[in-house]
Parts: sequence; C-alpha cells; structure tokens
Amino acid sequence: MAVELDVFVGNTIIMSEEVYQLWLDGYTVNDAVKVRMEGGVLDEFDAKVDVVLSDTMDQYRTFQMCERLLHSPTKLANQLLFQIPPHRQATLIERYYAFDDVFVREVLGKKLSKGTKKDLDDISAKTGVMLKSCRRQFDNFKRVFKVVEELKGPLVENIRQHFLLSDKLARDYAAIVFFANNRFETGKRKLQYLTFQDLAFCAGQLINNWTVGAVDNMVEDMDVDLDKDFLQELKELKVLITDKDLLDQHKRYKHLCLDGKLSTLFGKQRLLMRWRLISRGLVNIATKLTNTKDVRDFFIDLVEKFIEPCRSDHWTAADMKLYLTHYTNSAHILDTFKYQVVWDRYMGVIKSCIFKMYHD
Repeated sequence: MAVELDVFVGNTIIMSEEVYQLWLDGYTVNDAVKVRMEGGVLDEFDAKVDVVLSDTMDQYRTFQMCERLLHSPTKLANQLLFQIPPHRQATLIERYYAFDDVFVREVLGKKLSKGTKKDLDDISAKTGVMLKSCRRQFDNFKRVFKVVEELKGPLVENIRQHFLLSDKLARDYAAIVFFANNRFETGKRKLQYLTFQDLAFCAGQLINNWTVGAVDNMVEDMDVDLDKDFLQELKELKVLITDKDLLDQHKRYKHLCLDGKLSTLFGKQRLLMRWRLISRGLVNIATKLTNTKDVRDFFIDLVEKFIEPCRSDHWTAADMKLYLTHYTNSAHILDTFKYQVVWDRYMGVIKSCIFKMYHD
C-alpha cells in the first residue's frame, strides 16, 4: 500500500512565548508540561502528553543554546546559527531582561556582589519568585552594571544601545545601576511601602538633575555619580535657617501665600510649628549630602523629616503639594538670598520625589 507523506523543511526557529516564559520563570521541563496541560494544550492541539513533553524539551534546549547570545544582545542579530526573525529577537531580548518588581525591590541599592547573590535563596522564599529566575535577574543586573559603568554618555541611551531594550526597560535598568552605584538605603521598614516604580521615578529625577551629566554631557560616569560641586554648594542653603532676617522673610512670605488655605485646616500656630520643623529638616538634608552616609540615607531622611510629620498631621497629598510649592517659591522673593539656582535645582528634585513618595 502506497503512503503519501508531506514534509516541510525550514530553518526558522518556531518558539512558543508561553514556553519561553515558563523557562524564564524557572520551571523545570516536567513542571512546564503540567502547566501547559492545565492550560488546555492537549485539547487545543489535539496532542498527547508525550508530544507536549517532547515539544517542551526541544524548546528548552533551544532557549538554553540562545542564552549565551542573550547575554550580548547585539550579537543575536549577526549570528547565523539560529534563524530568528527580527521581531522575535526583540521579544526574546525584552522578556529575558524583564524582571519581577517584587524581586528587584529586595535587592535595590545592594551591592551586586557574590555576597548578595548568596542571599537569593532567602529572597526567593520571601518573594515567591523561583530561585532560577532570581539568579537570571540578578545576573542581568550585574551584567548591565558592568557594561555601562565605564561608558561615557547618557546612562539610559548606553543601556538601550548595548542591550537593545525598550525605553521603559532601559530607564528601569538605569535606576537599578544608579541605586547600586550610590548604595541608597531602601530596605528599612519605614521604606517598605515604596514600590520599585516609586524609587525608579526618584532615581530618574536625581539622574536628570543632580548628576554631573545634568550640567556636562561630555564627562565620564555622567549619569552615575552625583555632582560633587553641586553637593558642596548645597551647604550654602543653611543661611535659610541660620540667618535671622532671611528666616523671618521666608516665613512671612510663605504664610501670606498659605493664609486662608492650609492655615484654616490646621491652625496658624500649628502650621508655624510644622513649618519650622520641616524647613529645618529639608535644609539639613541638603547641607549633609557631601557625606556618603547621608547620601545613602536620602530616602529615609525624606520620610522621617517630611513625609511622616505631614502624615501625623493628616495632610492630604493636595495639602502637601500646596505647601511645598509655596515653600519653594517663597524663597524667590527673599532680598539677600544669593543661591536661587542651587535652591531651585535642589527643591525641584525634592518636590518631585516627595510628590511620588507621599502615599500609603
């Protein structure tokens, strides 16, 4: 009896995004097969279990062989071993470098070293992210950090060009690199309410306004290191709480702006007392940023010296924005205040960060 068999031969790799995600998430082949079966793959393709197992194993082998190329994404487009369409390459890269916010929140600000990597077992148990996936994400953070730390030019653009990531993901990695380089403290209990995206937004504000690259785009480490000259200039802002004439003017102009707004809600006397504490706190944060430890405690200080006092008085986010806006603008009217540019550069970031951080 004659049997006809149609055979198609091609070299374009066919990959299932579902299986790829299971591989990225750290599932074993057998566990991945179970997930696929529970998802109805047998009914969808009228397949048997052994076929699903074989298909899953084959795709896992392909992903493992591609992984070394994913470590250097620019090589993926130029290699000849795997015939992968450009749109599929972009998907593979973007999803390989994607990360779980709950995981990155645990390692944010920590040194990307062997010591931190040893803690991944505990982080995996705490976050529910599989250990294999934790290791992949951590190694990606470390890889990106190593590649860009010696490069000149904008941090986000360097990441985007060398790792072919989307703008959003490149900016998230820039935040991770920035936090790792400056070792900001993010693990304290009172900071746990802040999400990774909260802190990533703040990192973007610091990068765009307080780094060397904010004023000179031709220097090394332009978006990684804070501008030391600017941090030194911040010491001059202490006159706002030490010069009696400036202090009185600042207080008077600010209360003229807020009278009938916040004062009707909290009372003038209470607002005056709160103003003294907050003003002293914000200026003291500025004057101490030449100290490495105080830089690391930047977010703790914002919470302790501004956010917590305002919460204790039951300020709404709108109240807080109104207060900070008038507090900042009132310095513009001071007769002998000589540090307006420094003040605006400082308070622009402070306002943006606090606006983002002031939530439950």
